[in-house]
Amino acid sequence: MQSLFQILMLILDVVWFFILAHVIMSWLINFQVLNMRQQLVAQIWYGLNRVLEPIYGPIRRILPPMGGLDLTPLVVLLAIMALRIVLINNVALFY
Repeated sequence: MQSLFQILMLILDVVWFFILAHVIMSWLINFQVLNMRQQLVAQIWYGLNRVLEPIYGPIRRILPPMGGLDLTPLVVLLAIMALRIVLINNVALFY
């Protein structure tokens, strides 16, 4: 059971990192620090979008439009933190 818990926590950590990288990269692209015409930047951006869109899609359908402000990454990060808390508090029940 400990192995399953550690795998779940690792997956949550990886998703957390991808979301933070996506948010920071979107800021850098919007403030024109990164240029989407550079092949490496474009590949990383499209890769992150493809990985995170299945997570963001259902939440974007629920959230109301905010006029250009996308709160979906914040909601996903809060959900990940809540899931981590639930997992950490309930792992002791199995021992």
